[in-house]
Amino acid sequence: MSNKTKSSRQFKLKPAVSALALVFGSTVYAEEAATLPVVDVKASKVEEALGYKAERSANQKFTAPLLDTPKTVTVITSDVIQDSGATTFQEALRTTPGITFGAAEGGGAFGDRPFIRGFDVQGSTYVDGVRDLGSQSREIFAIERIEVLKGPSGAFDGRGSAGGSINIITKQPKAENFVRGSVGLGTDDYMRGTIDVNQKLGDDVAVRLVGMAHDADTPGRDHVTGRRYGVAPSITLGLNSATSATISLYHLETDELPDWGIPYFNNGTSIVGKPLSVDKDNFYGIKDRDFRKTRVDIGTAAIKHEFDNGVVLRNTTRVSSVNNDYVMTRPTVSVADLAAGLVTRSTRGRDSTTQGIANLTDLTVRFDTAALKHTVNTGVEFSDEETDARTYQTVNGPSADLNNPNANDPSPDSLPALTSTKSRVLSRSAYVFDSIELSKQWILNLGLRYDNYDSNAQSSAAGAPRFSNSKGFFNYQTGIVYKMTPSSSLYASYGTASSPVGSAAGTGNQENGNNLGVGTQDLDPERSKSYELGAKVEVMEDLLLTGALFYTQKTDARVATAVANEFVNAGKIAVKGIELGLAGKITKQWQVFGGYIFMDSELKDGGDQVGNAGTFGTSNEGNEIPTIARNSASLWTTYDLNPKFRVGGGAFYMDRVFANPGNTAYLPSYVRWDAMASYKLDKNLSLQLNVQNLTDERYFNATYTNHGALVAAGRLAFLSLNFNY
Repeated sequence: MSNKTKSSRQFKLKPAVSALALVFGSTVYAEEAATLPVVDVKASKVEEALGYKAERSANQKFTAPLLDTPKTVTVITSDVIQDSGATTFQEALRTTPGITFGAAEGGGAFGDRPFIRGFDVQGSTYVDGVRDLGSQSREIFAIERIEVLKGPSGAFDGRGSAGGSINIITKQPKAENFVRGSVGLGTDDYMRGTIDVNQKLGDDVAVRLVGMAHDADTPGRDHVTGRRYGVAPSITLGLNSATSATISLYHLETDELPDWGIPYFNNGTSIVGKPLSVDKDNFYGIKDRDFRKTRVDIGTAAIKHEFDNGVVLRNTTRVSSVNNDYVMTRPTVSVADLAAGLVTRSTRGRDSTTQGIANLTDLTVRFDTAALKHTVNTGVEFSDEETDARTYQTVNGPSADLNNPNANDPSPDSLPALTSTKSRVLSRSAYVFDSIELSKQWILNLGLRYDNYDSNAQSSAAGAPRFSNSKGFFNYQTGIVYKMTPSSSLYASYGTASSPVGSAAGTGNQENGNNLGVGTQDLDPERSKSYELGAKVEVMEDLLLTGALFYTQKTDARVATAVANEFVNAGKIAVKGIELGLAGKITKQWQVFGGYIFMDSELKDGGDQVGNAGTFGTSNEGNEIPTIARNSASLWTTYDLNPKFRVGGGAFYMDRVFANPGNTAYLPSYVRWDAMASYKLDKNLSLQLNVQNLTDERYFNATYTNHGALVAAGRLAFLSLNFNY
């Protein structure tokens, strides 16, 4: 067997591991006349949030505090990440409601593919404001905070999702010296170590080095294991100067035995019901063949200059390379399989690499026109992304026993394909935002963006045609804020988004005509628009309460025709709902973070195409949209019993989620409970115990239409020694 197809157990790692439903209530009270906050565009960094409440977004396009931003923006702070024990991007996102997960590249039940308000945002995930490439399983070790923007964000981010976007803020050098980290051990062979060192080199230079090693089995899943390590060095020059430059690198490698979970029953026409009722430990893969290895390398150079008149000029350049290499087993069950007590082992495999370069330049300036005060952010962006995807030549493995699968069954090797598909996406963009203080109580926010988009794809097979799609499109953002008091605001907003065909090439997502081909290359972008009415109240400066009503509509949605691989712009999808949130301190000792969301979704128009259970069409008009939970809620809370001892816990509820447009298959609802306790040994050392999925609930956290459902991890307990010098 070639090295490419060896299982993840061959990965050699030298770890440094040895050793809510809360109801939004009215808090209107008498205050002095509202005055608008002064916007300091010279601030060199976003404030480091203390506790669970953040004051501002790190996105320079949001020039006002979150309290005065006419949009639902949830900030998952470093304290929420630390206290909840999250070690992955997906685990951190579970602390905010309204986010579900789907399978990633090629339908494999792995990687990060979040859905916000029912819409895929895998291709709308950013790192420090720059689009993150490829299909990844992101780690938490180098993340300072995560900002979730809900609702169409085309004016802010360019091509993207109707649901919103996610911006990951990384750890950057600071003007202080410290050594932080942790060493953790737990059940299921859990071992983890992290290190975070920051050092000043004189008055204007600082360096930071962040590292991680992780090795653990997946609780409640036979044979499934994963190892990873990462390192992220950075240096800032001109830390306290008008001109500063930060250069950073990021490297992450993972090696795991991939798990496609448990299949649905397929009656020959469609999948039906919930995933099969078999032992949740059942693993239907093949240990000695299946593998998944990923590698991510990112280099970033960011330069900023603050002029004496308050104007701030920034430029960011990034080069990225993401490799995703896997062979895995996809279990399926037909009528004949079920009668015989068997599972068919289909095989899928791909080795894809996405490389890209991006350059962003923006300018922030503050000025007055008559009685109006303006804060303007304008900029241009350029990006070039190329993907080379090779599909393995695979042979299905032997059928497995439905109730007692043998992961040691022999299986033929998988070989790299003789051909590959190469794709390229070019984007050129320009935008302008203006936050206008109309009076002491009114703020108007306007945004406009134009994107020029080109994509192409071609197989390396002899004589293969070249497919291409070139489009230009505008997106808009409008918001109005009324300051009832200095600590409360009402707002209304409108935003749009555009999603052109082929834009998800780097992620490998080929659902619903996302890939370029003879039946998709002439399509227009899918269009989305959203309306939102909301309120935000700050209680005693320590607790932020938010509430919003929203309506999102996607038009020109891609709908499959009766011709194989042909799509038309004809569908219409609508999602409406209400979202409540809270973040901060109820008392000095008691912190909370969470929210609740209700969503009512519907396929409004199938585009005069018949469709079936697995595709949009007239037969599914009136159905709910897959990947949307009608109700979901999350609440994470901690309480300081005394200056040394803290206890906490979380509850996460997810309603039923349909797996396909026909609404014939679904993931059942669930409630997951977590718990934590920490104790300060002294000013530098502390112990922290986390128990995730306290009741060992059997639930599913991702689905892929017409295939399988990923079983979530069972109960995991781990104890960490944290240090801070």
